[in-house]
Amino acid sequence: MLAENLLAKFKGLFVRFLIFNSCIVFLLFFMGSVQLLVAAAVLKPIPLWPNGAPGEKGTVGVEHDITTASGRSVGGGRVIRLGNVSEPTITVYSPSKHKSNGTAVLVCPGGGYTILAWDLEGTEICKWLNSLGVTGVLLKYRVPMRAGDTNHILPLQDAQRAMGLIRSHAAEWNIDPGRVGVMGFSAGGHLMAHLCNDFEKRAYPVVDDADSMNSRPDFALGIYPAYLVQEKHRNNLAPELKVTTNTPPTFLVQAEDDPVHPECALTYFLALKNAHVQAEVHVFTTGGHGYGLRVTSEAVTRWPRLAEDWLRGMKLLDRSSRIATH
Repeated sequence: MLAENLLAKFKGLFVRFLIFNSCIVFLLFFMGSVQLLVAAAVLKPIPLWPNGAPGEKGTVGVEHDITTASGRSVGGGRVIRLGNVSEPTITVYSPSKHKSNGTAVLVCPGGGYTILAWDLEGTEICKWLNSLGVTGVLLKYRVPMRAGDTNHILPLQDAQRAMGLIRSHAAEWNIDPGRVGVMGFSAGGHLMAHLCNDFEKRAYPVVDDADSMNSRPDFALGIYPAYLVQEKHRNNLAPELKVTTNTPPTFLVQAEDDPVHPECALTYFLALKNAHVQAEVHVFTTGGHGYGLRVTSEAVTRWPRLAEDWLRGMKLLDRSSRIATH
């Protein structure tokens, strides 16, 4: 009888133990799930221009995703190709506060200055940056190219304005104003380089206090950049890219078989080197163009680890370090 009572008590204690531990496991799982949900915050898109973009006539049509069912996929997935952008914005992707290191990157999607590869070279990039503790700021700049804007001044206006807004909101967005970089893909890579070499003066009339902030990026990343060289003389930079000793440190990646020409990365790298600017370039044998972060069998699609190593080497993923002051 005594043994039966002891056994019954033991069973009761054991059941309560299992229930208690199950609750703990569930609670931990729930908290982990919540943490994943709040790990990164995406703010509502912020218009760049309170009274409309300078010179914008709104004649390009309604903004929309132009990708059709037969549109080219990348890495087995669909690509959002955003067209007819006449109202530029920035969208802030913030990492969780416990992970944030204060670094921010203005992300410029590509698309030949005709469309914006919105997810492939935009939203997916910002989420990757968040995984590194970096704030991603996605730039929706004006496309397609307007008549007469052969030097792409309108996208440059949008990028300069975006840099000013980022620094003016630095405290609010938990950003170090001395650690704000830019990252561009394809045509966005040209916009990256244009911004890095044309920041002394705004390309538009001053709008507000945000335009008093420095628009020079503290660092830059160009992933399969386009239009950095002259079409007929690929050993010469495009005339709008005036590289100087004040051009920001830059990381570059391109494939040798890229149809927009690997000389874009190589010629720009040599110009940076000759100006004594810190730079790193990686040229892969194959890989083509327009792969974003999506992994394929091509070695070039492993570039994110190389970029992370470069950012880490520049102390940009370290919470306590700064590479520039403003």
